[in-house]
Amino acid sequence: MLKTLFVLLKVFKLGKIGGTGISMLISLVAYALVFGWRYAAGFIALLMMHEMGHFIAARQRGLDVGAPTFIPFVGAWIELKEGLPDVETEAHVALCGPLLGTFAAIVVYYWGLSTDSKLLLAIAYSGFVMNFFNLIPLSPLDGGRITAILTPRIWLIGAPLMLALMFYRPSPLLILIALMSWPSLVAAWKYDPHAPENQAYYDVPLAKKWEYGLLYLGLAAYLGVMSSHTHDMLGTVR
Repeated sequence: MLKTLFVLLKVFKLGKIGGTGISMLISLVAYALVFGWRYAAGFIALLMMHEMGHFIAARQRGLDVGAPTFIPFVGAWIELKEGLPDVETEAHVALCGPLLGTFAAIVVYYWGLSTDSKLLLAIAYSGFVMNFFNLIPLSPLDGGRITAILTPRIWLIGAPLMLALMFYRPSPLLILIALMSWPSLVAAWKYDPHAPENQAYYDVPLAKKWEYGLLYLGLAAYLGVMSSHTHDMLGTVR
């Protein structure tokens, strides 16, 4: 086993996505120790699809972006090596992550239904919940970056939602995200729509705001329904 891990690490280091391979392997081992390797592999795959949505969207917009990096029990992210030109680009890159992640979870869900597999349904459930959670309208979560196209002040709505979730399901991860979101909340509180730099970055046609707003609400509603539905299904098959 140790010899196999050594070989895999050596291969990953030689590749262009060495950091991704190593961090993915470490996350896989960590999740496998807690949940078993099959569930861990499925969850990591769905997380990878989510991040690849961001990666592909960033490349489509000509952005210099690094491959995904994974941290066990925290998640994953892609590194943008340059600033975003405008809020519409930011919203586009943010939205494509949960869109592709949701599509992948749907595929696993129907695969689980067709094979009557509780394991696949559990993996699909984790995918629905993960993408649903990421749509909380609070930066640095995807939801915050998407809804910023409407106004950054919407993050002030996401803050109490995060606080309520922290009381409902206390978690070190939620505390970490809350700490990371603090600078964004300060920026939202001080946001001046008339400042020249804000007008340059947030100047988006109303039609675009409607487009992203409806996509966001539709995706959030679908993920909320599927998360609840899959949870109930798993409860009836225990």
